[in-house]
Parts: sequence; structure tokens; C-alpha cells
Amino acid sequence: MANIRSQIKRNRQNERRRLRNKAVRSEMRTRTKHAITATEASTTDAAELLRLAVKRIDKAAAQGVIHKKQAANRKSRLMRRAAKVAAADAG
Repeated sequence: MANIRSQIKRNRQNERRRLRNKAVRSEMRTRTKHAITATEASTTDAAELLRLAVKRIDKAAAQGVIHKKQAANRKSRLMRRAAKVAAADAG
């Protein structure tokens, strides 16, 4: 345990941020998972769930939880997966 007051405060701040980041990351992963399962099942609300997943990824990048290039990679991978399923359904 730290003895210096500023370090004690820093530890408290870091813990709050860690929990906030954990919640944001968890929400992002959940939305992505729901979007993927809805797309693969070809449900009617798949497009809406995809939009919400992309929104959550963008929000995580804006908050600094993930890097903006990591967000771009995640969105790209998600959309590529959705397009692959859509092409398989059409063809």
C-alpha cells in the first residue's frame, strides 16, 4: 500500500477508471456477440443490432477504452462477417 497521499489518490482514480473501462469493454463485446448471432440466425432485427454494436465500438474508442484503429479493425471484421453471412443467404 502506498504511503504518499497523491499515490493513494491516484490508486483510487485508477480503480474507478478500471471498473468503468471494464463495463464499457463488456458492453461492447456483448453488443458485438448479439449482432453476430442475430446475423447468423438471419433475424429481422439483425441490421439494428449491427448498428448498435458499431455505435458501442465507436463510443468505446471515443472514451479511450480502445484505440481508434482497434475500433476500425473491430468494425471491419464485424461488417465483413455480416456481409459473408448475407452473401451465403443470397447465393
